[in-house]
Amino acid sequence: MDFSKQLQKAEEALARRQYDFAVGLFAQLLEIEPDLGDARAGLRRALRMRVEKEPGNKLLRKVGGAVPLGKARAFAKIGKHDAAARAFEEYLNLDPLDESANLELGNELEAAGHLRSARAVYEFVAEIAPRNPEGWKRAGAMLRRTGEPLKALESYERALSIDPRDQEALKARKDLAAETALARSALDSAGHSRERMRDQKQASDLERGRRLHLSEEELRAAVANLEQRYAEEPTSIELMLELSATHEKLRDYDAALELAERAASYRRDSYELACRVGDLASKALKRRIAKADAAGNRDEADRLERELASVEIEDWRRRVALRPAEAALRLELGRRLVKAGQTDAAISELQRAVDDARARQDALFLLGHCFQRKGILDLARQQYQRALEGQPAAGDRAKEILYNLGTIAESEGQNAEARSCYARIYEVDIGYKDVASKMTTLH
Repeated sequence: MDFSKQLQKAEEALARRQYDFAVGLFAQLLEIEPDLGDARAGLRRALRMRVEKEPGNKLLRKVGGAVPLGKARAFAKIGKHDAAARAFEEYLNLDPLDESANLELGNELEAAGHLRSARAVYEFVAEIAPRNPEGWKRAGAMLRRTGEPLKALESYERALSIDPRDQEALKARKDLAAETALARSALDSAGHSRERMRDQKQASDLERGRRLHLSEEELRAAVANLEQRYAEEPTSIELMLELSATHEKLRDYDAALELAERAASYRRDSYELACRVGDLASKALKRRIAKADAAGNRDEADRLERELASVEIEDWRRRVALRPAEAALRLELGRRLVKAGQTDAAISELQRAVDDARARQDALFLLGHCFQRKGILDLARQQYQRALEGQPAAGDRAKEILYNLGTIAESEGQNAEARSCYARIYEVDIGYKDVASKMTTLH
């Protein structure tokens, strides 16, 4: 059945910011065909855009979603995967950015055999949790099962860019590289393969997959070929990005950045392109810093470090502007503002991140640091104490918080309270900083 007209209607509603209407249209399509990947991806986008426009009360959303979430997990437990998926969607209609619930939805869709829908959900998880490789790994597994090994390989590569030591992703990449090598061999032996391929997109994907493991000489040849094609299609965003990615593999980050910026100028609202531009700008500056250090030019390296801090702050401001409802992005911006000494600006971002459970502990700790830096010690103590809740006693974060609380108490002349904080560190790590000496000098 052809759903293209219905999908177009839903996309048009989304473009007009008629979020409720778009959500309803995508949901109707999924009732008819649960494995319609485009509809599942569209529903995720519509829900996200709606909550970003009208965040509402997160606590009320959690309370309202408790029943459907419990129902979804109950269905999942007894193996009623389609029913579980519908109940998870009911919950995510209220709290669409819940990373854990999205992963559970993906698992249920996968178990029900709706692999394209599962892939759409896993790719959405990769967007909302950019530091968690699980979304890309699961998306890669779905692509592999639906017979798209080259796209699967790209997904695993993205997972490994987040966690280079992930054993599952490493093994999958190795297996897929072997599969694509066999495909390449079959293609090469076919002679005039381009003319004989019915699916021209498959040919393009195969070319891209081959470039994942090319030598420097082959990469430079690929650049020359892409530049020739780009000269013929100077407004092709796909070619800009492909050429940018190839320059990145050659570690020519400046050239890669220039092309990514050009692509982003055509899609100013694209979060993914904004992230790519920011990542490449950081890589280019870090490479210059390394060269300055190697040349012994410390002054130049220091100047570039300051420039990097400024560039990263502007990068994360852009990301926050595009995804204002994401606490994780505000947390990362806050970190960089703290590091740059922009304390008031950091406090503003961290205070907006603290309501999200995933960002809460880090945000509280950084808020304590900011207030301590400003000399507002009562607020610093309060934030540190809240950040300490639930921390393992022997963990590095707990020890750092206790040490800072001890420092605050000392500065206020409360030696007994300071010694009590240091004693809790001393109990689990006698070698931490100078707590051993403080235990003997404070009475």
